[in-house]
Parts: sequence; C-alpha cells; structure tokens
Amino acid sequence: MTLKLGPPGAPLPHYVSDIVFDPAVEPGSQQATGTAEASQLRMMWLKFRRHRLAVVSAVFLAVMYASLLITEFLAPYALDSRDIDAIYAPPQRVHLFDQGRFVGPFVYGQTMELDMVRLQRIYTDDPADVQRLRFFCRGDGYDFWGLVPADLHLVCPAEGGRLSLLGTDRLGRDVFSRILYGARISLTIGLLGTLISFGLGIVIGGIAGYRGGWFDTGMQRMIEVLQSIPSIPLWMTLAAIIPVSWSPILVYVGITVILGMLDWTGQARAVRSKLFALREEDYVLAAELMGARAPRIIGRHLVPGFMSHLIASASLSVPGMILGETALTFLGLGLRPPVTSWGILLTEARGINIIAVYPWLLWPMLPVVLVILAFNFMGDGLRDAADPYR
Repeated sequence: MTLKLGPPGAPLPHYVSDIVFDPAVEPGSQQATGTAEASQLRMMWLKFRRHRLAVVSAVFLAVMYASLLITEFLAPYALDSRDIDAIYAPPQRVHLFDQGRFVGPFVYGQTMELDMVRLQRIYTDDPADVQRLRFFCRGDGYDFWGLVPADLHLVCPAEGGRLSLLGTDRLGRDVFSRILYGARISLTIGLLGTLISFGLGIVIGGIAGYRGGWFDTGMQRMIEVLQSIPSIPLWMTLAAIIPVSWSPILVYVGITVILGMLDWTGQARAVRSKLFALREEDYVLAAELMGARAPRIIGRHLVPGFMSHLIASASLSVPGMILGETALTFLGLGLRPPVTSWGILLTEARGINIIAVYPWLLWPMLPVVLVILAFNFMGDGLRDAADPYR
C-alpha cells in the first residue's frame, strides 16, 4: 500500500477508526474475556483452574472433607462393631456376574479353617454363597454426630452375611469403616493445627516485621533455637507431658495445640520478611498519618497485601500436621483408643510379622499418602495462581 502525503506542512493522514468500541462485541478484547476489571481473587481463580492437577486435587479434598459430615452413613458398620467369627479376615472382592449371569453387586461368603501348623486362620471364598449387597439399608445403630439415633447406611451386607471390603483387624472390626471414622480425626487435626500455627505466625511475625527493634531480635533468636531442635524428639517430649488420665477429647486438643505451636516459626519469618518490604509503602504512611494504630495497619492494610501467599502456605502446612499426628500416634505418644485416627490404625501394622501375614492392615496408609499428595498439588496450584509474575 502506498501512503500519499499532502503538501509540505500539511498534517499527516491517519487511519484511526472512529467506530465506538464495544467490549461486549469486540472479540479478543480483555473486557470480553472478563479479565480487564477482574478482582484479585478472580484472577487467582482463572489461573488456578488452568492447573488441572491442582483442580482435581482440590475436588478430591473437598469430597474427603464433605464425607466427614456423613461418616456414619457411609461406613457399612458402626465404629465399635466387631465380628468374632471374622478375625483377620482378608478383603472381599465385589462381583457383578455369577457363572455368567448378572446378579448385581455381591460378595461371596467365606469359610474359615484354622491352620494348626502356622497357627493362622485360612479364609476361602464359597462360590455357592452369593451375598448381594444392600443399598440405603438399615444396619448397625449409631448416634449421628453423637446426637441423633439412626441406623441408615449407604451399603450393607446381605442379611446374615458379611462385608469386608478392606478386611478386618485382630478384633474382627471392619478396616474400611474404621478408615472412614479415622479420617474425621486425622483431617480435622490438620486444619485446626494450621489455624493455630497461622494465628501465632501472623501475630508474632506481624509485630516483629512492623515494629522491629528488640522484639524482632528476640523473636528471631527464639525461632532459631526452636528450628535447631529436631522435630520428632521435640514432639515426643511435649506429647509425653500430656497426663495419662486425660480423656480422649483432651488428648486430641492437646496434640492439636502441640502441633500448632511448633509449626508457627516458618510462617512468622515469612510474614516478617513481607512486612519489612510493605511497611515502607505510601499507603502505610498515609494510614499512620491518619492515626491508625499498629494492629489495624497490620490486619487491615499489610496482611491482605500478601494473603494469597498465606493461603498457598496454609495448604502446604496441613500435610505436615497430618504426618505429625500420624507419627506421634504410631510411636505411641499421640492419640489413644477409643479415639480412632489413621495413625492409630497404622499401629496395628507395626510388627513385620503382622505385615507379612495380614498386609491389608496397611490400607490406612493409602488415604494418608493420597491426602498429602492432594494438598501438595493444590498448594502448588495456589502458589502459581497467587504469583503476580506468572
């Protein structure tokens, strides 16, 4: 295309369109994609949902935590239900077809023989005993959330039959049902412990980063001392202080407080470093000139400036809390029966002989691994979504 110029001194021609811009119609515009005027949370969501593994992990965790509300309904058996005729029974497979004929979900009954040579119970499937599963059925009674008596279950064994999807333990208790009940303790202790640690980290780190001076110096020296002590021996020492006479609920609260009070150091340092950078901003000076006090400046103006970082850090701290509870309980210094958690279930498989003969007692390890991986993947997605430079 040849550009025709006018006489010397004449204005240059231009090709700017005088058509009114309509963001609702103009394809490819930022307004059309909904990102030009999006809030910070919406921008985080738009970037987070592109991380498919993080989204899948978030959905998995949402389902896990939602199931805690209806654990009694999902579990085939009550927490204290036991069958003395099915001690150390292996897992049963769910079938749909029997001899080429569709029957629906069912399990085969099992017969037990005692091996006097190896002193072991031997269970074998009985193809002639077809036990169809029942759904939305009446089974073991329970108190829903300890308040409402009920006996409705999602799935139940056949009348007079037995259903052990993941086998039974040394007392004839269903391992699958106990895993569901144990999730209520193991998953909530991670959240409560993280809330305690983040509360301490934000308060102590916020004051140290905003005020500085002797308080900051003292906090840094105390954090260095705490971080220099190995975690497991420190947990064991504090857990051993818990009186044996405490009720299971008090022990649960004590373990949660211990885990929360030992995990705040890293968060406090992260908050301190952020506040050192943000406290020199103009809006902080404006708030000070208007008479705002330090708690309001920290909570209202400084902490929201890096809240996205705190959210990502929180999602990565919960797995550490879950592992801490599992480790303490596995070592015999954490929760105690009748409270049921994944750590307590894993104590059943501490002996190498137990693992070799009854490997299904290791099934509680699977949800621990899956939940920790899900939290890590979701934390990676939140961290990438909260990073303004990605």
